Amino acid sequence: MYVKEAVVKNRVGLRARPATFFTQKANEFKSSIWIEKDERRMNAKSLLGVLSMGIIGGTEISIIADGIDESAAVETLCQLVSSDFAE
Repeated sequence: MYVKEAVVKNRVGLRARPATFFTQKANEFKSSIWIEKDERRMNAKSLLGVLSMGIIGGTEISIIADGIDESAAVETLCQLVSSDFAE
């Protein structure tokens, strides 16, 4: 299991477009991936799950992965969050 903290920097947080980018990127990995905020954990590969977290800009989240590509998954997703969801 690999865990890393990240701060959501964009103003809107993980709303429709950024959440879509996030879940699409998460689905590129084989590992199970979760996103956690305030001890609430959701499947990072589920758009509805990510949207239901209500993550706004400035929120600290944990990205957790377990599987064969766990470190790559977490590092990539943290980098996406840190880049303000730039492609």
